[in-house]
Amino acid sequence: MGATVTSRALAVLGAFDGEHRALSLTDLARRAELPLATAHRLVGELHRWGALAREPNGDYVIGRRIWQLGLLAPVQSGLRQAASPFLHDLYGTTLATVHLAVRDGLEVLYVERLAGHVSVPVVSRVGSRLPMHATGVGKVLLAHAPEEIRTEALTKLTRITAYTITQPARLLEQLKRVRAEGYATTGEEMSLGACSVAVPVRNGDAVVAALGMVVPDLRRQLPRLVSALQVAAHGIGRTLAGSSSVQWK
Repeated sequence: MGATVTSRALAVLGAFDGEHRALSLTDLARRAELPLATAHRLVGELHRWGALAREPNGDYVIGRRIWQLGLLAPVQSGLRQAASPFLHDLYGTTLATVHLAVRDGLEVLYVERLAGHVSVPVVSRVGSRLPMHATGVGKVLLAHAPEEIRTEALTKLTRITAYTITQPARLLEQLKRVRAEGYATTGEEMSLGACSVAVPVRNGDAVVAALGMVVPDLRRQLPRLVSALQVAAHGIGRTLAGSSSVQWK
């Protein structure tokens, strides 16, 4: 059975990612693995509906209507709304880059970010996905993920910098400490010159998100940052407990 119109349209939308935010029609057809004529017809329909927008140079980008639909997702409307005041308080106190993230399969999905004043290399963006084993928020989420998720993640420990942990036994020991100590750290494992610390956000007993910060150095300020993160995470969790449950599978 051939591909349906729906699956082809989804393939066009799926051609976009964090590294490909603007694509020509030819690139869209290639990345979606569609004939150029088919891509041209589908792109035209998606553009008319508002799912795609066209840049002055002719490239296509995700349209505002997709963005508006995305805001209706529970992870956006529920979690972000609950977390917003605490993220701003945390940012105001530390002036560090603050992240709120959830697990999406084997990756971290960043649902909110407040950029810090200190010049630190930060590769995450709202909506971007990064590997769990190389990020503070990712280690928190991996530590509290189902066993089958951890097992699969341990087979895909790609090296990103010279400091990325790629030894399964070493990472497992770190994840054990994350569960015991209540926080995770990284040291230049995702970006050179950047360290991170993160804590879990709970809704009842379930870890539904991770809250983290990126700073140049953790050695002198780790206890202070962990304490600030835990206070904020507790506040988010308390707010979530008073509203509908937010889960991300």
